[in-house]
Amino acid sequence: MSGFLPDEPSAEVRVSPNFGPRRDVLKPDMIVLHYTGMATGAGAEAWLCDPASEVSSHYLVHENGHIVQMVRESDRAWHAGKSSWFGRTDINSCSVGIEIVNPGHSLGYPGFPRRQIEAVIGLCKGIAARHAIPAMRVLAHSDVAPGRKIDPGEKFPWAALFKAGVGHLVPAAPIRRGAALKAGERGADVEALQSMLALYGYGVEISGIFDHQTQIVVEAFQRHFRPRLIDGLADGSTMRTLQNLLASVSG
Repeated sequence: MSGFLPDEPSAEVRVSPNFGPRRDVLKPDMIVLHYTGMATGAGAEAWLCDPASEVSSHYLVHENGHIVQMVRESDRAWHAGKSSWFGRTDINSCSVGIEIVNPGHSLGYPGFPRRQIEAVIGLCKGIAARHAIPAMRVLAHSDVAPGRKIDPGEKFPWAALFKAGVGHLVPAAPIRRGAALKAGERGADVEALQSMLALYGYGVEISGIFDHQTQIVVEAFQRHFRPRLIDGLADGSTMRTLQNLLASVSG
């Protein structure tokens, strides 16, 4: 493919060879946000367009807000890897992936510049409008690949996106001292926690046992919805935030 017209009018096109058709005639119904985790935006852009990397995304958003489209939205980019949401395991076939230039946790993890976030907001709005993507399907890479991925991380300003009409959020419940469900515990309370996480979409088995998978899913939930403290413990703040999040969907 030598080139294409951008789906997002403001985007520059730089074609990546790393893509294929969406499988099972799926159409995108979610947006997955990543950070690049590389030292420079130029390096990340080159890597996503290098056939040897075998990775890509539909879009890359530089720190100055410049948007590059590398794969058409109608095609399947290779950005999510091993992942799941609501039982689906081929997230690449049902999502649009956005890589956000940021060196990530291993390279100092700075904050995200305002111009960059404004560009991400505008891009997400355009994608959501083109594909009728609901607010609760604007997700972090860490949401769909808990434990394996932690991006875009706890510094990503989900509240700014939500204020602008992108994504789904409720105020995080205050953190207070008290009992918390933790690894190794069993029982109805653990089963209720797992059921609520699965009801929102997370890939967790409802077993009534607070196992390692449950812990990393709790961490993923906290990283997105209660980022002040990410400890994998289902304390009162985590439970109330999750309950309020689900209530805001059904309400």
